[in-house]
Amino acid sequence: MPADEDLVTSRGLVVPFSSLNWTFARSTGAGGQHINKTSSKSTLSITTSDVTGPDLAVERVRSLLPAEIRITSQKSRSQWRNRQLCIAQLREMLDTAAMPPAPPRRKSRPTRGSVERRLESKRRESQKKESRRTDNW
Repeated sequence: MPADEDLVTSRGLVVPFSSLNWTFARSTGAGGQHINKTSSKSTLSITTSDVTGPDLAVERVRSLLPAEIRITSQKSRSQWRNRQLCIAQLREMLDTAAMPPAPPRRKSRPTRGSVERRLESKRRESQKKESRRTDNW
């Protein structure tokens, strides 16, 4: 993604470039002197009210996600790569929230064979326990 382009997801949601707020800081962890000198940790924050696109998808995003989304990445030693990881995570988050809900499950009845097997099994267990009883207490 070029540096000054709007973020577009696969579900048609658009986040304008002007609403992408980036902050950078020093990462933690291994890296030696490099980690002490560069600000490679990237934090991306957006407000969900800036997201545009299909009405239903935008409505789902605004209802499921918080008003401000903040994503941080410090996996890579490169600031550019951490920015790409933040953008990918944001795309995935928006697309997941924009998906329509799964259709409700239709109730099904047990098959005739499964009912017969269950009843036969109950009969066998009953006979087994009945054969253990003695009448001469």
